[in-house]
Amino acid sequence: MTTNIEERFAVHIDDYKHYDTDKIRKHFLIENMFTADEVNFVYTHYDRVMVGGAMPVNKALPLEAMDQLRAKYFLERRELGTINIGGKGVITVDGESYDIENSEALYIGKGAKDVSFASVDAANPAKFYINSANAHQAYPHKKVGMADANVLEIGSSETCNERKINQLLISGVVETCQLQMGMTEFKPGSVWNTMPMHTHSRRMEAYFYFNIPEESAVCHFMGPAEETRHIWVGNEQTVISPPWSMHSGVGTASYTFIWGMAGENLDYTDMDHHLPSTLK
Repeated sequence: MTTNIEERFAVHIDDYKHYDTDKIRKHFLIENMFTADEVNFVYTHYDRVMVGGAMPVNKALPLEAMDQLRAKYFLERRELGTINIGGKGVITVDGESYDIENSEALYIGKGAKDVSFASVDAANPAKFYINSANAHQAYPHKKVGMADANVLEIGSSETCNERKINQLLISGVVETCQLQMGMTEFKPGSVWNTMPMHTHSRRMEAYFYFNIPEESAVCHFMGPAEETRHIWVGNEQTVISPPWSMHSGVGTASYTFIWGMAGENLDYTDMDHHLPSTLK
């Protein structure tokens, strides 16, 4: 197999309060997203969401079922979303090929049996960031580019959070069972994402940070509003955010991140906000 799989169990909010830095990073940070000619996955017990990365260089990489799924094929009972952050790639789904440029997304519905990831140029390989969730219904596969996205321009330079939210795999753009994904880009000089901070106990979320300049980092804040913690995140790393945890981050330079959500509610605006002045 060309697939690596790690399993992360859910953490209770009361247990989390006793974690030191190493333990927080062990449970919530995914440091190694991409390996040449391999697929890396973390199977979480938050809404059974899987977070992964496929980096084909010298060969096409199949989407393989692993023991955790107890399935004949990966998407037997799942849906999948992927966004390419690398060079041009090709995803083949049951014999149909999709050319996926940088910043383009592909939704693959439940029931697809043969899926593979490939790069057009080995010197500039594709990097497919992947989220997958359980699915109860088969929806059509769909490629989504930036021209198809629902775009929100929010924030301001005065509060250092002027940003563009590109809603790619979201209701109104593509039909999904529970998976949502998008990409947030910052204007020069802006570094704060997701303000005001919020929770949504109806769904979990994962934040994949990239385009972080060398020698820079992002400080990701998590936890209940009355007892917050932080994780320092490097380039091309992911933070798993439980439903009970707020999520926000600030960088030492501008960056880009991909958010992915799954759970009870497909309403993007379903958020319980926490004003900065109330945080502890």
